[in-house]
Amino acid sequence: MLTIGELASYAGVTVRAVRHYHARGLLPEPERDDSGYRRYDAGAVIELIKIRTLAEAGVPLARVRELLQADEEEFAAAVADIDRRLRAEIRQRQRHRERIARLASGDSLVLPPEVVAYLDRLRALGIDERIVQVERDGWILLAAHSPERVPEWMARKREQIADPRFVDFYRSLGKALDRTSDDPELVELADELAAYFTQMAEEKGEDYVDDVDMEPPMVRLMDALAFDTVPPARRLIGLLKRRGWTGWTKLERVDHPGDAAS
Repeated sequence: MLTIGELASYAGVTVRAVRHYHARGLLPEPERDDSGYRRYDAGAVIELIKIRTLAEAGVPLARVRELLQADEEEFAAAVADIDRRLRAEIRQRQRHRERIARLASGDSLVLPPEVVAYLDRLRALGIDERIVQVERDGWILLAAHSPERVPEWMARKREQIADPRFVDFYRSLGKALDRTSDDPELVELADELAAYFTQMAEEKGEDYVDDVDMEPPMVRLMDALAFDTVPPARRLIGLLKRRGWTGWTKLERVDHPGDAAS
């Protein structure tokens, strides 16, 4: 016969837990011996192990009581249900572990693999990291808002970065980052960009240049993000508008551009 401390030790619980299970009616209290101590037999150890195992699996104590009183078939079915739930939880936690493990890599936590590969390609091409970050932040919004469209958009992006002129365009954007809004060199950059856009439109068609099919509110949000991150961008867009083009996220021709001299 076992004391309460020995019972707790054999079952891998605390004495306090044994008393709690007594109070909840899960584990019957044995008779006391002549010295006034409770004495437990092997059956109590088995019952306590069952209680501990079910409780550790997340089964509410009220349900534990029901299972302890169930017949063999009902108990087996309940255990199978618990096992399925635990397997699902394990899979979910594994996914959480994988996401936590990717925290160090930054981009891959919040972006699809094809977008991460695209951003890495921009870096490999020598695109200014600040431009890459503008792209990254924009793709976070796009992937969250329209994940089903990402493969379509990325196919176009991969086509574009295979064009050396497109890469030069991105490098030119990088030049704008270290200039103030009143820097006269922005005018030269606007000339270069406008010429590039016009050439692309003539060679590949308007749809190639204006290839962003998204809702106006999302376009405005993405534009605001870019303007906040790259302050000269707003001035650059104003200069481009006088040269026949407007827009940052969604590039479009201007029907009646203003004076191209400024």
